[in-house]
Amino acid sequence: MKNLVKLALISLPIVGLGVAFLSYTVSNSPPPEQQILGERTTHVSVIIARTDAVRPMIRGFGRAEPARVYEAVAQVAGTADYVNPMLNRGEILPAGAVLLRLSPADYNLAIAQSRSTIRTAQARFAELAVTQENLEASLEIERQSLDLLEQELTRAETLFNAGSIPQTSRDAARAAVLAGRQRVQNVASSLALLPTQRAVQTEQIAAAQISLEQAERNLAHTELTLPYTARVSQVAVETGEFVRAGSTIAELDGIEAAEVEAQINLASLRGLMRSAAPNTSVSPMDPSAMTSTIRNLDLTVSVNLELGGDMVSWDATIDRLSDTIDPLSGAVGVVVRVEDAYREANPGLRPPLTQGMFVEVILMAPPLEGLVLPRTALRDGVVMIADADNRLRRVPVTPSLAQGDIVVVSEGLPSGAMVLVVPPSPAIEGMLLEPHVDDAVMAKLAGGGRLK
Repeated sequence: MKNLVKLALISLPIVGLGVAFLSYTVSNSPPPEQQILGERTTHVSVIIARTDAVRPMIRGFGRAEPARVYEAVAQVAGTADYVNPMLNRGEILPAGAVLLRLSPADYNLAIAQSRSTIRTAQARFAELAVTQENLEASLEIERQSLDLLEQELTRAETLFNAGSIPQTSRDAARAAVLAGRQRVQNVASSLALLPTQRAVQTEQIAAAQISLEQAERNLAHTELTLPYTARVSQVAVETGEFVRAGSTIAELDGIEAAEVEAQINLASLRGLMRSAAPNTSVSPMDPSAMTSTIRNLDLTVSVNLELGGDMVSWDATIDRLSDTIDPLSGAVGVVVRVEDAYREANPGLRPPLTQGMFVEVILMAPPLEGLVLPRTALRDGVVMIADADNRLRRVPVTPSLAQGDIVVVSEGLPSGAMVLVVPPSPAIEGMLLEPHVDDAVMAKLAGGGRLK
């Protein structure tokens, strides 16, 4: 117990001194500095909205085909006497080139036979003219002879009635008259048949003339010529082979023009048409009306081929629309035509637009003026900008064009506005921003990477 009292007596003074020192230190030390918390800023990438002209465009892909294909079909049969030595796949033959010549022997014989038939019929026709003259002369003679016989019969009848001649003499005179009448009738009948015989010969001559013309046409058909300059794509004949009528001996692709049927989304096509002509209203179920309308629009069409990293282009025009719409993809075939598909072809550098090439087709409307923004800046019809105080503001806009990774805004947004490339999350109206201009996006919007 005594020990506890001693410990308490010793400890209490020490604790008292400590408390007194601490109180003195606190009361004489300066107060702590107070830190005022500032408003938080958010770093954002922005672009400066500028007015530019952008060409609305759509893309489609398809394979090139020749606008015209000549199928060389043998119209007559025969042995191939001559085959053009240039009739090989890939060769280009000029208009008027002889592709094939068949043996003309059978057709020359048919011509000779037809001509012989005509000459025979003509000779028979001339013979009928002579026969007619002879029969007419014979008829006149027989009639005169009949007149004499009838006079003789009259005299015989008179003498017989007078009893001067016997009945046999009268009967003989009657028989002679009858025989004379028979001869007149025979000659007259022969004359009557001459017009029919002449008509038969006329028809024979006409038939022979038709046969001659057919034989001459067949002879002309033994030679096949190329109607226009074309490139050989298929060959199915050799010299000495027998060619059947109706068989295809070669196929050649015309080189004056090529066509590409590009599959293009129908909704995109209608959007492009409205960009070119805002008042355009055509039913997509009427391809003929759409074709007529789209031809009259001021659209620029190009056909592009990527070739080893290089792009080869051809100018084209819209020729027509296909008559069907793909029910699954909603795409319609737009057929574009490239004139002079082989023009400026340079082996090794620039190929001609030939069959089977898979190409890109681009349709462009006239330029559209407006503020060009990155597509990421538009969210649900709203773009976000940094105002003069670097505060976030929401601006509702209606884009006049959305194409690729850009949108074009014609109304609702002032030129020079700082538009956020990507809205922050969360995006709070009035929040403080620290904007930084994204030069890469600005350069892209200025024209790099997009068609104008």
